Amino acid sequence: MAGKITPLLDPARIALHLQSTKRTAALNEIARLLEGHPQVANFAGFYDELLARDRLDTTSLGNGIALPHARTEHVKEIVIAVGRSDAGIAVDEKGEVVRLFFVLGTPKSKPADYLAVVSALCRLLRDPVNREAMLTAATPEDFIAVVRAAEEKLALPA
Repeated sequence: MAGKITPLLDPARIALHLQSTKRTAALNEIARLLEGHPQVANFAGFYDELLARDRLDTTSLGNGIALPHARTEHVKEIVIAVGRSDAGIAVDEKGEVVRLFFVLGTPKSKPADYLAVVSALCRLLRDPVNREAMLTAATPEDFIAVVRAAEEKLALPA
């Protein structure tokens, strides 16, 4: 697993129409998609660490994208859930609005995996065409297809 996002995506863990309008509520809504994931050993512990990390500093990458994450012993392998807000959610005091959230949980013991996934996501999201396609995908399956096509275009190593 050296930087491909597609194998980590599951349509059941992609919410394209978040109901929440506040940052913490949105994080909860997205993180809950990982509850019961076979790689999440302790959802409550993971969620607490996710919130603690998010309170430290905004996880916004700019361009309406945020990458809330926790490096924690509560996950056995990298897990990812995606949330998209049609209206956008203000995530910091400056009023930056995020429409696309990638919630990551990564094992503390595997920092290289975490860095590979984050760098792959950043490469995909740098391209405005990819961002727009992710923001307009009609279904979770379409969203995954957009990510797969973007990865193929970049020829990311498997």
